[in-house]
Amino acid sequence: MTRLFIELYLDEDVDVLVAHLLRARGFVATTTRDEGQLQKSDAEQLTYAVSQQKAIMTHNRVDFEVLAQTYFARKQVHYGIIIATRHPPYELVRRLLRILNYVTVDEMENQVRYI
Repeated sequence: MTRLFIELYLDEDVDVLVAHLLRARGFVATTTRDEGQLQKSDAEQLTYAVSQQKAIMTHNRVDFEVLAQTYFARKQVHYGIIIATRHPPYELVRRLLRILNYVTVDEMENQVRYI
């Protein structure tokens, strides 16, 4: 990986304001709406994030934990899954910054983080 900073792809459950707030701080953050991926399955969302070499952020813990286990079992690479409990966008960004400011792209590979 040649990038240092994690780039994020937010699934459609995550408030788009989170992406706007992250971009205002200089991070790369896109949404399912930005990428024309609305109403795709969770597996398709993760596949898309992988194709873009982005970590995905979701509120959908159950399905994405299963997907992470599937990727692990098949020895497939993903660029990180961030599972967030529901909080206001500013709180989510505050929690995300703990990861984005201290974890590199390489360190995030195949990781599941909870915020």
